[in-house]
Amino acid sequence: MNVRLVAATNRDLEKMIADKESRTDLYYRLNVFPIRIPPLRECKEDIPLLVSHFVQKIAKEMQKPIEAIPTAVMKGLRTWDWPGNTRELENFIERAVIVTRGKSLEAPLAELRKTNTEAFVHTDLHEVKPVAGERANSPNDKSSAANEYKGKQRDQIIRAGGADGAAARLGMNRTTLRSRMKKLGIYAK
Repeated sequence: MNVRLVAATNRDLEKMIADKESRTDLYYRLNVFPIRIPPLRECKEDIPLLVSHFVQKIAKEMQKPIEAIPTAVMKGLRTWDWPGNTRELENFIERAVIVTRGKSLEAPLAELRKTNTEAFVHTDLHEVKPVAGERANSPNDKSSAANEYKGKQRDQIIRAGGADGAAARLGMNRTTLRSRMKKLGIYAK
């Protein structure tokens, strides 16, 4: 058997070893051919290419005829630091494609201006506020971001509501919409 293992992390393994949070032997087993990829905030010139790629890919999946990305939208996307790197950018573009109604991408750039110190409404049941002094990379921040995304996705589906045409209004297949509704706990009456 010929096996190759590819491992990726966004953590500083050398610092973790120094802090005794990781094993030295594991580090040396994995550190055969390290490839260091800078974060997206350091490669702003890549953003237009990534945005174009994601828009084409996602619009095709959702069968939406998006043909243009306005200059103002691209400028807004280039100014954000993208702490979640390409995954955050791709998820944001997916939201933008979902809300786009015409042939030109309509990105909710106001979402990017939010900071960790603002209150985020995650569901219609409760409100979550970050605790002062909480570390930016804590697991709670990740779950808060995930809850925020789910809440927004839930709200979009509810707003698109109605027995007929909700899937078309959201630019997705009916089966995909039903699956998301079930996952988010939305039950049609």
